[in-house]
Amino acid sequence: MFQLRYQSYQYSKSQPLPNLEEFPEFAQVAFAFCRDWLAGKETFTQQTSGSTGAPKVQILSRTQMKASAAATGAFFSTTSKKHLLCCLNPAYIAGKMMLVRALIWDCPITLVEPSANPLLGLVEQFSFVALVPLQVEACLADERSRKLLQSIPQVLIGGAALPHKIQQELVQYKIRAWQSFGMTETVSHIALAEIAEGELVYQALPGVAIGINEQDCLWIQSPMSGTERIQTNDTIELRSKNTFTWLGRADFVVNSGGIKLFPEQLERRIAPLLEETCPNCAYFLFGEYDPCLGERLVLYVEGTGEEKRRLALEAGLEQILGKYEIPKKIYFKLAFAYTPTKKINRHVTAATT
Repeated sequence: MFQLRYQSYQYSKSQPLPNLEEFPEFAQVAFAFCRDWLAGKETFTQQTSGSTGAPKVQILSRTQMKASAAATGAFFSTTSKKHLLCCLNPAYIAGKMMLVRALIWDCPITLVEPSANPLLGLVEQFSFVALVPLQVEACLADERSRKLLQSIPQVLIGGAALPHKIQQELVQYKIRAWQSFGMTETVSHIALAEIAEGELVYQALPGVAIGINEQDCLWIQSPMSGTERIQTNDTIELRSKNTFTWLGRADFVVNSGGIKLFPEQLERRIAPLLEETCPNCAYFLFGEYDPCLGERLVLYVEGTGEEKRRLALEAGLEQILGKYEIPKKIYFKLAFAYTPTKKINRHVTAATT
């Protein structure tokens, strides 16, 4: 049966709503949303994260959110015996959809404050949790949190691409985890890829239709997004009618002398090298103007550029990448520009070289 739990407070259809003034903002948002849902509210206002542009307000319907939760439930064959953990901010769609899943799956959900390591100090057993990569990294670094994570049969990861090192650790510790693919416009994810060695292959949720346009960019049609087909800016490779691999954002593709290079794909390949030569340094590949090639691929690294580090990078890149994939230049910057959601702002960072 659905029940929202926070510290010593509990709320369900048969239990009164606690005094929200006593709660921090994230808890107020969660309890208020569940109150409105149980009261039958049909539409909800949601602000996008602004990770691919300016944040915007969107109206989501109850029908769309129910469809999303139902599709995820069908994917994982969920039952009301599950115990969910919500450790993402319910003001954003990822946290809000955790509440909707509990409501639709009719199971209890425990709410904790969103933090770097939300599992710290918890002793309860959970069967489903959604995390962002930074939280996963912090949980893996703490032994108790890692053991609790290992005990959760379904770990959903979203909000950003999963770093290569974290993917390897999840496989190493035999943690059953899935990388999500979606956006606010599709009411959370529309496809999931189980974390394993090698390339991630996404499988569309039940009821979701996918395809590509002439530029090989993904389009989506689903009950979650209404009747309209949504055209994305994500370049993919279709593996079957309902599976695909993600190549990268179309606006990041570098056309160098007629050869298309996908920075996000190459970044995954060079991740072990960067982790070895520049530990804990953010990095990205980008295109800049070249009078002969039109564009050339360059590498940006956050940190100081000692000559020894630069030489190690250059030698390593030549070993890992093909002739036309090797960055023509390496830029070191003391600090990158970031979006409000803590993602690297590639365009701004590159423009301030």
